[in-house]
Amino acid sequence: MKALKKNAGSILLCVFEAVVGILLLLDPIAFTTGIIVSFGVVLLLMGIGSAVGYFRMDALAGAASRSLLKGLVLIAAGAFCVFRSYWFIMTFPVLSVIYGVSILIAGLGKIQWTFDMLRMKRKKWFLAAISAAISIVCAILVLNNPFASSAILWMFTGISLIVEAVFDVVSLIINTRKKKPAAPLHDFENAEDNKTV
Repeated sequence: MKALKKNAGSILLCVFEAVVGILLLLDPIAFTTGIIVSFGVVLLLMGIGSAVGYFRMDALAGAASRSLLKGLVLIAAGAFCVFRSYWFIMTFPVLSVIYGVSILIAGLGKIQWTFDMLRMKRKKWFLAAISAAISIVCAILVLNNPFASSAILWMFTGISLIVEAVFDVVSLIINTRKKKPAAPLHDFENAEDNKTV
């Protein structure tokens, strides 16, 4: 139970990955639009904060900080995301590249996870290796987009995220079910401390 608590961050990441996959399967356009609009709202709030901060500074500090310029740029970018989110949907290849790169980065992270497990002598390290391989293959397919329609690509991306999440959760659970407490998979400092003791 303690090991599961220590790996709570990794489990939450897996759950997030699965939720994103399910949402992409259910309605990829609405999900992507929601992300773009949410991002736009964050930019708007940051821009307003920066602009308000400019007027709270004295004239010299405000001129040096250029906070008003930064605020106006952020407000413009945020408004574009909120009110013209369909533009991003129309430029679908850009979105597929973003999703593909995200999956690829996750796959590369899982390669490190695989070697972490090997070096810690975990028996089920191959589950992380399978998950890494799935991530990298899916990322290459998404980036090359060999599919006949965008709907198939979205479906493939959603399924691949769900499959990866399942492999990751199974790997975490199996590797934390030991009689003696196991160190968290990504706790490098504890691993180094144990070596020196």
